Amino acid sequence: MTRMLSMRDVRKTYSTGVVKVDALRGVDLSVDEGDYLAIMGPSGSGKSTLMHIIGCLDIPTAGTYELDGTDVSKMTEKELAEVRNRKIGFVFQQFNLLSSLSALRNVELPLVYAGVPAAQRKQRAMAALDKVGLADRVQHRPGELSGGQQQRVSVARALVTDPALLLADEPTGNLDSHSTAEILDLFAELNGAGRTIVMITHELDVAQQAKRTVFIRDGLLNSTDALLAGTVQ
Repeated sequence: MTRMLSMRDVRKTYSTGVVKVDALRGVDLSVDEGDYLAIMGPSGSGKSTLMHIIGCLDIPTAGTYELDGTDVSKMTEKELAEVRNRKIGFVFQQFNLLSSLSALRNVELPLVYAGVPAAQRKQRAMAALDKVGLADRVQHRPGELSGGQQQRVSVARALVTDPALLLADEPTGNLDSHSTAEILDLFAELNGAGRTIVMITHELDVAQQAKRTVFIRDGLLNSTDALLAGTVQ
């Protein structure tokens, strides 16, 4: 089994004047290719910091982090941006779609930034929208789509670059129960096809849809602590 990401003794300390906050205090985490991991934790637990490091939006203060065979622990911002663009597809709670653009154009955007030719962009964006069940909505703008459909567009946008890792941050946080079920079914389908998924969530019923769950509290991970996840607020 190929290792998709590996963290060893990852620590993150933030300094505000003379005050230092240890957001992560020695995290060890491994995710294999094809895994589907949920990370849970209460507010202030270090969940967001961990997501930022997994997503190459930040680097550790100490420790090592390898993503798809690449050590990203000490990379520059420019290098991190290149890794993000090539290896990670992001799905956010707020969708982050441009309201003036069609679903197709929204999905094409990462390919525009990557310099992919127009004809190839359209073909790949159409294929990604078809994969999430929106082949008949490609010309609709976000305001003409339901919340669940907008999140499907954002999933298609995350997939269009064929990333090694799909990183979902509270992907059902703004959805009703029906749309939540649709998105979780889609994630299960994608994972069943071999896609590696790491999902950040505070909802136990959402986390239970993943293959495994780890729980973060006070900057430390504990996979066996998932039984306490029902207390997460």
